[in-house]
Amino acid sequence: MAAKQCHVRTRDPNQRTPGRPEAERANLTAAPPGRPHAVPVPTALAQVDREKIYQWINELSSPETRENALLELSKKRESVPDLAPMLWHSFGTIAALLQEIVNIYPSINPPTLTAHQSNRVCNALALLQCVASHPETRSAFLAAHIPLFLYPFLHTVSKTRPFEYLRLTSLGVIGALVKTDEQEVINFLLTTEIIPLCLRIMESGSELSKTVATFILQKILLDDTGLAYICQTYERFSHVAMILGKMVLQLSKEPSARLLKHVVRCYLRLSDNPRAREALRQCLPDQLKDTTFAQVLKDDTTTKRWLAQLVKNLQEGQVTDPRGIPLPPQ
Repeated sequence: MAAKQCHVRTRDPNQRTPGRPEAERANLTAAPPGRPHAVPVPTALAQVDREKIYQWINELSSPETRENALLELSKKRESVPDLAPMLWHSFGTIAALLQEIVNIYPSINPPTLTAHQSNRVCNALALLQCVASHPETRSAFLAAHIPLFLYPFLHTVSKTRPFEYLRLTSLGVIGALVKTDEQEVINFLLTTEIIPLCLRIMESGSELSKTVATFILQKILLDDTGLAYICQTYERFSHVAMILGKMVLQLSKEPSARLLKHVVRCYLRLSDNPRAREALRQCLPDQLKDTTFAQVLKDDTTTKRWLAQLVKNLQEGQVTDPRGIPLPPQ
């Protein structure tokens, strides 16, 4: 990716900075003495904090200072509303974050990733998640195909904590993208291998990773293009239905209300497609038809309503014999 000399725009979260000279923050260095402030800052402390943000971003460009800068910026990402544009438009910063990711690739196979390596790269991923979440940087983030750099992490199968943390944080970046419900995000993801990657994690990941992966699949399904894509061929649909079925069976043994909620929502959305609805009449797990999850869902009115709607959708238009027994499709 060609780096472009850009500048970080400073602003109070509630005010815009009119006409600040662009060269002022080109290298993210402290302003010279006597510099006029276009926007008054509320307190001296706020200005010091802001200067620290510029310093840490500047320090990302140097391998010697990068690790601490990654840690400090990842801590501040929730409290600095415009951190994403600052990261994206500062010279060399995204290249530095990608370098952190690529540096870990040799530790994937054979799986030798240490906790220290995992923590460091996850701090870089947290900053990329910040960029993926922000409306000013999301489109450019997708156009640069940066999510593809994370897919090798989603391919890993090691159950050790460093790898699990790495997968979960990588899923968090994709989750931040789909959370926006934007068409361009779904269109991008459908050109990649994200669906089979999510399905693999849904089958064998930790409960938390399964939950995020199922959430991503749910968001893809909720988009009309995504639903049509998954139901376009029997192979795609059957793969999704098989993994969801395995999850229901596992949830009947080890319940998780949060994970079950996403699974039920995926099934309900699939039932909106006529061909998928016909297939689900034959393959919907019995545990979703009986009282297996009654105790788990006793306080979850939303999921109970979704489950009732799913059963209703599958019953509508079904041909029965004179005794009311469903007949197989012709």
